[in-house]
Amino acid sequence: MTKKQLEMKHPYERFLRKERMPHIWCEGCGNGIILNCFARALDELDIDLNNVVVVSGIGCIGRISGYVNADSFHTTHGRPIAFATGAKLAKPELKVVVISGDGDLFAIGGNHFIHAARRNVDIKVICANNFVYGMTGGQYGPTTPLEAWTTTTPYGNIEQAFNLVHLAAASGAVYVARWTALHVRRLTESIKKALQKEGFSFVEVISQCPEIYGRHNKMKTAISMMKWFKEASEVRNFSDPAKADISPSRIIVGEFVDVEKPSYGRLLREMKAKLQTE
Repeated sequence: MTKKQLEMKHPYERFLRKERMPHIWCEGCGNGIILNCFARALDELDIDLNNVVVVSGIGCIGRISGYVNADSFHTTHGRPIAFATGAKLAKPELKVVVISGDGDLFAIGGNHFIHAARRNVDIKVICANNFVYGMTGGQYGPTTPLEAWTTTTPYGNIEQAFNLVHLAAASGAVYVARWTALHVRRLTESIKKALQKEGFSFVEVISQCPEIYGRHNKMKTAISMMKWFKEASEVRNFSDPAKADISPSRIIVGEFVDVEKPSYGRLLREMKAKLQTE
């Protein structure tokens, strides 16, 4: 290896805790793409890492809080939004970002999600949706598609899946978007928008899991899952999120909500200031 090669650095190296590498994610997993897009968004916005807090729950993507070179919390299962709410209210100047999985955020953590969105807490939630509990054995979860095979649905899933962007929009989020791990540039731009919004922002990332989900559902490699994303995705910006369905033949992606509302933190500070003057 030449001296020049030894001196080369990854452009986003400063965003990573190098001592935690190599990561534990499976080959072909979409989590690395999500981490790259998040780091790129921070870089392009020139956000000071000293003002960033990353919170994650339990699951494969939950390890991301240990890989990002910022203050972080790897919390208990289903509770990252509760931790993030506390951090944001205690230190309103911080950018507080929750990065977690579909099972963590919408199964055990579902109530935290809908009420943080309803209150318009000024946090940013990035959800890696791989349709399954990838870390704990491949069980079905709240986003598992109908008829999909998992370790707990050996005859095919018979439960309807959550439409996450519809749920976020109905709960009151001020920014809602969905992309796949294939849509790297558009995903990065949505994360940038979420980071700059006041209020509860939600970005769903349909992420490939070839090892636990794909190989049991006729997509044995990351390439085959990415091919599905490419062929099935339809960009429908600001369409009705209630109709943003996901099926074997169609994945509706895009930005669905982008509105302005005062955040819970701002209203809380205004109320406190008013009470102090009375």
